[in-house]
Amino acid sequence: MSEQTLQTELATVAPDDLAAPYKSPWERFESVILGTTSIVLLLAVWELLPHLITISAGTKLFFTTPSQIAGTLWTMFATGTIWEPLGVSASGFAIGLGLAIVVGLPLGVLIGRSRTLNAMFDPFITAFNATPRLVFLPLLMLWFGLGLWSKVVIVFIGALFPILINTYEGVRNSDRLLINVVRSFGAKEWDIARLVVVPNAMPYIVAGLRLAIGRAVLGVVVAEFFGSESGLGVMMVQAAGRYQVDIVFAGLIVFAALSLAMTGAVQILENRLGRWRPQRAGGE
Repeated sequence: MSEQTLQTELATVAPDDLAAPYKSPWERFESVILGTTSIVLLLAVWELLPHLITISAGTKLFFTTPSQIAGTLWTMFATGTIWEPLGVSASGFAIGLGLAIVVGLPLGVLIGRSRTLNAMFDPFITAFNATPRLVFLPLLMLWFGLGLWSKVVIVFIGALFPILINTYEGVRNSDRLLINVVRSFGAKEWDIARLVVVPNAMPYIVAGLRLAIGRAVLGVVVAEFFGSESGLGVMMVQAAGRYQVDIVFAGLIVFAALSLAMTGAVQILENRLGRWRPQRAGGE
């Protein structure tokens, strides 16, 4: 069966009118405006807090303001002191998350499409997903040492299961009628997975990626807090021991910015891929 014939049939099944309704500028940017306003208000209150209430000398030792944090971040980037730990943390994050995507997506599709593989792997997936990731850290430190690869494995374990489980659920919830229509035209299993199953599962996959990003950042932080020689997490722990709260918050902001950037990239990917995701045969 040719790909052109399959795409023609999918277009016939999908609703004809897919044009998005007109949205005013406020409707388009409402969430951005409200989110930005709330963040600005929070930072303003935080900055003015020492001027509004009296803070004891002991509390001031553990207190900082957004302006001090911004100044610390500027100094760290200008002098280059943050680049090395940032590179170490980003490497562990990128390699671990990349491996989780490479393994989790195809494995989720295979398990979702095969009852035999589902029966074989489900007990292991359930058991490992229910196990706290911290219990693996001592073993990983013994096996891989305190360098990059113990961090990569922790990130991989944390990010794998959200991607795998969400992909599996998306595949299992694919439109059976649409699959039967494509199969009736002689499509093979690869064509069904590529043209129907994966596009229909895309919202689940994107949700899994968003969860995986958060788990990956958490894995980097945990690994660097408890078993690493370098990285942003190590820098934060050392700064906390010296009561340098501004550096601790600076590291936290960098981790948060990394999560936001990756989540934004996933959302852009979702918007682009959603244009060719087939609609359900029932017109939902």
